[in-house]
This record gives sequence, C-alpha cells and structure tokens, in this order.
Amino acid sequence: MLVTNRFVVDADVADDFTGRAHAALAALAARPGYLRGDLLRALDDPTHWCLLTEWESVGAYRRALGGFDVKITAVPLLAQSVDEPSAYETLASAAPEGEIVVVASDRAAGPYR
Repeated sequence: MLVTNRFVVDADVADDFTGRAHAALAALAARPGYLRGDLLRALDDPTHWCLLTEWESVGAYRRALGGFDVKITAVPLLAQSVDEPSAYETLASAAPEGEIVVVASDRAAGPYR
C-alpha cells in the first residue's frame, strides 16, 4: 500500500517544514508494517513536496497513525497536506525487465463487508 501526502510549502518556511517532515518520517518508520518512505520535492516547482510511504497493508498504516509518536509528530504535518485521496493499493507491479504481476483489490465488494 502506498501513501502519498502532497504539500505546498512557501520558500520562507521550507527549512521548518523539512525538519518537521524528517521527524514525521522517523516516527512512521518506527511503526510495524512500515516498508519505506521518502520526502520528495518537485524539480519544476520547489514549493511542491510529497511525503511518500509504503506499508505492508492498509491495516498497518491505520494502526501506525494511532501510535503516540506518530500522533505528536506526523499527524499534525499530514493534516497540512493537500486535501485529496492519499492511500493507494497496488493492483499491478513489475520488477525491472520483469513480467507484470496483477493482484486482486483488497477493497470490500459491498458496503457491509
């Protein structure tokens, strides 16, 4: 599962933002189910940033958000991200020069499942 949180950050507060983003990334990285994460900045517009994390499952990510350190450092930062969908499930993947591997969705088929 991939989580992308995008931010628009004015240049005059970029240093503060990166410090807070590093702390958030460290708190998330300490949680069970965390696979990897990156803090990214757009090459074409340095005011656009992205915090990208990968998780074993949606459950692992949701449980991570309940951790004390995450609530203190990451959640306030994530609340400032662009208001848009941020959690994505993998439906197909390919290793370098590899075959496309298609997997079924984890989304429930019905509203009560």
